[in-house]
Amino acid sequence: MWSYSFEIPILMILTIILGFFFSRPRLPIKRNLTFVHMILIETATILIDVSASAVDNNYASYSPAFVNFLNMLYFIAFFLRAYIMYVFSASVLKDSLHKNTLIRQVIRIPLFIGIILSLLSAFFGSADFPHFIFYIDEAGYHSGTVYNLLYVCGFCYVFLALLSLFLFRKNLGRRREKYGILLYNMIIFTALVIRLTLPRYLIMDTFVLMAILVVFLAFGNPEYYLDLRGTAFNRLALSEHLEENRKKLKYQPFGVVIHNYHEMRDIYGSTQIEEGLVLISRFLKRLMPKGIIFYCRKGRFIVLDRPGSDFEGKAREIAERFRHSWKSQTVELYLSAGFATFEMLKGTYSSEILLTTLLKSLETAGRGELDEPVRITEEDVKQSEIEKKVRESIETALESTGYELYLQPIVDVKTGEVIGAEALSRIRDAEGKIIPPGIFIPVAETSGRINGLGELAFDRTCRFIKENGLEKLGLKWINVNLSPLQFLCTDLAERYTAIVEKYDIDPQTVHLEITEEAMIDDSFLNKQIKTMGGKGFIFVLDDYGTGYSNLSRLKKCPFSNVKLDMSIVWDYCREPDEILPNMIQALKNMGFSITAEGVENEDMVNTMKKIGCDFLQGYYYSKPLPANEFAKSILQDKRT
Repeated sequence: MWSYSFEIPILMILTIILGFFFSRPRLPIKRNLTFVHMILIETATILIDVSASAVDNNYASYSPAFVNFLNMLYFIAFFLRAYIMYVFSASVLKDSLHKNTLIRQVIRIPLFIGIILSLLSAFFGSADFPHFIFYIDEAGYHSGTVYNLLYVCGFCYVFLALLSLFLFRKNLGRRREKYGILLYNMIIFTALVIRLTLPRYLIMDTFVLMAILVVFLAFGNPEYYLDLRGTAFNRLALSEHLEENRKKLKYQPFGVVIHNYHEMRDIYGSTQIEEGLVLISRFLKRLMPKGIIFYCRKGRFIVLDRPGSDFEGKAREIAERFRHSWKSQTVELYLSAGFATFEMLKGTYSSEILLTTLLKSLETAGRGELDEPVRITEEDVKQSEIEKKVRESIETALESTGYELYLQPIVDVKTGEVIGAEALSRIRDAEGKIIPPGIFIPVAETSGRINGLGELAFDRTCRFIKENGLEKLGLKWINVNLSPLQFLCTDLAERYTAIVEKYDIDPQTVHLEITEEAMIDDSFLNKQIKTMGGKGFIFVLDDYGTGYSNLSRLKKCPFSNVKLDMSIVWDYCREPDEILPNMIQALKNMGFSITAEGVENEDMVNTMKKIGCDFLQGYYYSKPLPANEFAKSILQDKRT
């Protein structure tokens, strides 16, 4: 006699899970559809198992055909359950092997064999025919000669799931998901072992329920994908949806962003803004009922709607709604919005590229500088792809395998000799081509890698000084750029001091260039320069004339040198006036030496000398050279 007292509470728990799942908004992706199939197949397996067990216990009361039919259904459900458990793993792991039609059919072979043998057992299994998986005779139900195919099929799909986890584990971004896949497959493995050892107890379904609970907690809970009290999906959900549909976007993206979101949040407070975002999300859903609403933080909404929708008309409707307040019982907000529309793409792009392009365009729209929606084209997406490759090149450079130090000479006006140099970073792409600084530096800043890149430049400069010796080269210093983000590091002095001590060089031989962007906070600026100065470092103000510093602010800063931005130099050489000479004289009276950047011909050199510059830098003397070529060039000039 079989015991199936465990099954009723299991069915109740499955009903609760399914009810909760369908009570919340669900993302239309394969993972969620497979999860529903998993629960439905398990529910059907339990119901059929209980029915077949009850009939087998009283087989004499039923016709042989009916008993055969129920047992056949149970074994088909058993094989389907094993297969769907594997399919869920493949969908979560984005298993590219499973997406191949031929491989997918090969993977289904154990399932097909199991179903075929189940059918043969029901229609042909008897004392006079092969017994296959099961057969029914006068004595009742019996296991067939290939009954153990159940376990072979079950273990096979557990093995395939674990193999997928090993091969495609990098597709999982969170540890919760990796451990979830491993745990629920190990539970299924345990369930199969228990069924082998305790075949008279229907306890396997209890373990399968445990596996489904693990799946629900790790992957299936709709709350993981929801934001704004369930009125919109979150950024993770958008990434998952784009990744699954990237080969052919079924929906066209449309973006809405609150103008100057951070300022509005400061004015109204986070609680009121949160309530306003909920109201906006609900409005968007009413306006586009067939669209999928996503909220990507910072006041950014992305709606995926049917291609061909009148998005420009929708933008006008939304803009009109924003002319009125967003009111509830607790808030009343006055906001404005920007928009981004997205043309349908011809190429296939990763979800990361698509999402990056969308969010970057919404940032532009969110500044409130444009009256018309920002239109995202295929060229914008391709530009995001280029930036992604640049980020990868930066990562390679930070591993010290793709970084190169270049140096450009700085010439003393009085002697005409090279007295110093500026260190410049160069990185190469995957094809070995130099990436222009104007491209990789902004990417490094937005990706948070500028600190590592700047520190690497400082380290390489110190190593160059140690290996070549400034006195031997006839140099007094080398300037190294310090980005505004680097300048904000509170442990900058300790980090840079550790580097100069590692190479045993004088910190005064490495001058640190900062731009006017780093001079936003006077108190922090003075504190940081004082701390670094106490360690022996000297500061230079770079790109002077492009920011908002003035002479009174500079008077408080202990810079040794001020470098005139090349745009200022070029403008003066084209149209001389009294402003630049007077400014240079004032700076020199304050104790600063002056360097002119961007001198490209002899006339510019003579002009900068005439108005009082102390040092010159530019292509007239030399373009930036690889550090080893720079050293050879300096030594060769000294010999001649």
